[in-house]
Amino acid sequence: MTDTADFADRMLSLGLARVSEAAAIASAKLIGRGDEKAADQAAVNAMREQLNMLDIAGVVVIGEGERDEAPMLFIGEEVGTGNGPGVDIALDPLEGTTLTAKDMPNALTVIAMGPRGSMLHAPDVYMDKLAIGPGFRTGVVTLDMSPSERVSALAAAKGCSTNDITVCVLERPRHEEMIAEIRSTGAAIRLITDGDVAGVMHAAEPAQTGIDMYMGSGGAPEGVLAAAALKCMGGQIFGRLMFRNDDERGRAKKAGITNFDRVYTRDDMVTGDVIFAATGVTDGSLVPGIKREVSFVTAETILMRSKTGSVRRMIYRNPIS
Repeated sequence: MTDTADFADRMLSLGLARVSEAAAIASAKLIGRGDEKAADQAAVNAMREQLNMLDIAGVVVIGEGERDEAPMLFIGEEVGTGNGPGVDIALDPLEGTTLTAKDMPNALTVIAMGPRGSMLHAPDVYMDKLAIGPGFRTGVVTLDMSPSERVSALAAAKGCSTNDITVCVLERPRHEEMIAEIRSTGAAIRLITDGDVAGVMHAAEPAQTGIDMYMGSGGAPEGVLAAAALKCMGGQIFGRLMFRNDDERGRAKKAGITNFDRVYTRDDMVTGDVIFAATGVTDGSLVPGIKREVSFVTAETILMRSKTGSVRRMIYRNPIS
């Protein structure tokens, strides 16, 4: 392993896109087949194979779970050839396994990479999340505000009515009171069934997606992935870990977390430069899904670098036998 100063994000970015593309193409064979586990496993296998071709000394810090729970791409797994820079890797081989199994929109393969030690080792617990896009002063909305206060504050910052604000929320029973409060302001809500990394990314491109803000609780590992995306796209995200029992607090301690009430910002969750890739599996508002023709398969990938703020949309068309 070489020093993290050797993290060549420009050179590694295309390789990261190939990792994301391979996972998407592999899982796309299971679209609409009703088998979430098979779709996820296909993505995991393809992503791991491609990662091990990269000249990196990589460690998975956000992955499929603990080693005993996940046979591949588990937290702490080493990937790559071992002959390059030391890097942290955060990934979700198939963000939206249910979406894929049911052929619903916005299933993605997602992966981020940064220098060793640059990403929060988030335990597999819930995180209360709040995200908005770029162009606002820091703290225009906060986790300490009520949902209605957040809507009003963002509307004031945008110079519009609360009726013009749209909030993306994960559709879960735990969010029913929050949804009712948001709607009481006149704001609209776009409910999503799965995939809160994509949900947060939607808030970073409101002109394209129609989403101004994301809020609600979801997986903490996905919060780190979302922070990596916003590190490249611009925007703010805040997250506070949520614990339901002592076992979950124990996971946090194991990950080195001692302040259980801390509010993490985007730059707390991802402290260094990062590269991020996401490939569409099913069609979505961020990126189209996999397309199969008689002799070709086509994938579209968003590839981003925080160092330059560059956002590339890459179309990969490959012959198939």
